Amino acid sequence: MKGAGDAAAKMERKTVEKNRRMHMKSLCMKLASLIPKEYATNSKDMLSQVDHLDQATSYIKDLRGRIERMKQRGDIRTSAEGTNKDVDREMTTEFRLPVVEVRHHDPNLEVVLISGLEKRFKFHEVLGVLEEEGAEVVNANFSVVGDMIFHTIHSQAVSSRLGLEASRVSERLKELIR
Repeated sequence: MKGAGDAAAKMERKTVEKNRRMHMKSLCMKLASLIPKEYATNSKDMLSQVDHLDQATSYIKDLRGRIERMKQRGDIRTSAEGTNKDVDREMTTEFRLPVVEVRHHDPNLEVVLISGLEKRFKFHEVLGVLEEEGAEVVNANFSVVGDMIFHTIHSQAVSSRLGLEASRVSERLKELIR
């Protein structure tokens, strides 16, 4: 009887470890999708998770450097009461809302939409554009930070032969939300 319990516990540990590895792999893939193209190497070879982590580290270091330069210039106040307002002001001057960003990783397509609370769009129309362009939505989520809404939509080509044209999707979405 004890042997059966040990075998079951061993199988459960294997399952837990397998699930942990799969979760870590998906997190690494999500991190890799967030790295801008200018930080990605131009190699056509498949990159390992270590390579993706190195790219992410490089990107984060560059972002920290930009923040430090902004602080030195006096663009960002370090006092507690002014920090959020200064960062919000810096963000809104860096880009105009709404923002549409389409990233194409064959056969997947990631769409990031950033809008303000006052300038909204109909989410079902965005999904309709993706479907019309031959994409099947796999995952969609949103979050609200301050007065901005961040939407992220992960999709993939319905037909691998036809693929997806990211530039066309981007243009149609820009027309839709303006």
